[in-house]
Amino acid sequence: MSIEVNNITKIYGEQKALDNVSFEIGSGEIVGFLGPNGAGKSTMMKILTCFIPQSEGTAKVCGYDVSVDTILARQNVGYLPEHNPLYLDMYVKEYLQFIAGLHQLRNKKRLVADMIDKVGLGVEQNKVIGALSKGYRQRVGLAQAMIHDPKVLILDEPTTGLDPNQIIEIRNLIKDIGKEKTVMMSTHIMQEVEAICDRVIIINNGKIAADDTALNIKSKQKQISIITVEFSDNVEVSEIKKLKGVNKVESLGDNKYHIFSDSDSDVRPLLFNFAVGKSVEVLTLQKEEETMEQIFKDFTSK
Repeated sequence: MSIEVNNITKIYGEQKALDNVSFEIGSGEIVGFLGPNGAGKSTMMKILTCFIPQSEGTAKVCGYDVSVDTILARQNVGYLPEHNPLYLDMYVKEYLQFIAGLHQLRNKKRLVADMIDKVGLGVEQNKVIGALSKGYRQRVGLAQAMIHDPKVLILDEPTTGLDPNQIIEIRNLIKDIGKEKTVMMSTHIMQEVEAICDRVIIINNGKIAADDTALNIKSKQKQISIITVEFSDNVEVSEIKKLKGVNKVESLGDNKYHIFSDSDSDVRPLLFNFAVGKSVEVLTLQKEEETMEQIFKDFTSK
């Protein structure tokens, strides 16, 4: 196993950030590590990258205990933190050669040239890092994380703050990297999970809430029917909730509502009759599949 986590607990003062967490990630897997803010994602990643110690339990990277074999564990892991720590006054090639020197690598110029080509920094390689767009800074961060050819790559919110084009570029880059390395990445973008990840681990309040493929998590969840309806005028949410089969109603504003029911209950005819009774018109009505966003919300609101 590339990553082994057994009964990890982390306590800050009186706060338990991680509570008896266990999971394994095999070689060559791309795993999405999901959870709301404060769930313990970054804490877990900092433990695996030897930045902070756990309070209880054990964690191994490529068989090396992060508390005992710290140097060997670090040699096998590349880390891109959420806030990409770069020296903005250094040139791209200068910075990557500096990082290669810290790892005591030979043939630094060749390694840096190969890495620049791999992450698509060729056109920006002679620029000062501070002059780069955020998308290219993330590429520099990925390059420094991979310059020593680690077997495991840990990425904390790698696409935060990027524009849609940059997100797609970094997403494709991570997918390519995942063909050769084990990748563990945290993200709040559910499309990334379905597009990139082989598996999903959802953490909530310091505990594992789900651990499976996105497809299996969807299929294991109780099947929910979601209808988006727009009326010509405002109606009371409490009145919609009274309809047979309706489990939950969310107001989206502008007379639009999300209506949740069990998949075996088709409430659409009832909504039309309801509209007639309230003397309002149904302007739009659309049935949707339950998304990863909704499943994430279900797991993290329990």
